[in-house]
Amino acid sequence: MKKQIVIAALALGAFVFGTTNAQAQKGTNSAPATTTVNLKLSEVISIDEGSVAAGGVVDFNYTSTTDYNTAKNVTVPNSLIVTSSRNFDINVKADGINFNNGTNTIPVNVMQIKVVEGGTMNGTFKEITLSTINQKLVSIADKGAKKSLSIDYSISAEKASQVLLGKAPGTYTQKVTYTATAL
Repeated sequence: MKKQIVIAALALGAFVFGTTNAQAQKGTNSAPATTTVNLKLSEVISIDEGSVAAGGVVDFNYTSTTDYNTAKNVTVPNSLIVTSSRNFDINVKADGINFNNGTNTIPVNVMQIKVVEGGTMNGTFKEITLSTINQKLVSIADKGAKKSLSIDYSISAEKASQVLLGKAPGTYTQKVTYTATAL
């Protein structure tokens, strides 16, 4: 029986010592872990896919005498949607000197292009006469995501009656290129 008491006392002591030791180890084995998080930023500028000008078409129809005697405007909402990490300019130019229909031509300078108020893009807006030279349509636009711009294309009554009237019937085509440039 003495042996059993000694064994029981040792077992109780081992249990108490082991529990205390386990708690002490638990406290000393925990240490904080730290992680470094890096935000790697690059400058970006893009004309977003939602822009109507990306592959869009603007049609002017001249089918009556009234059409040739009045100014025509075609406004395209959300023509350009730009995302830029810096302030930027938007330039515009025609890819050629004429609207073409086979061998028939109309000079691109019959068209005026301007920004129509109401988009989310800020900056200095200009009206330009279309040409093959890059011209600033928007200067110092504010950086930001999805800055939208609506554009008005127009042909004056004077240009319609003096330049368009008398040209061979058909569809005259020219590409217009917009470029957003970070400042």
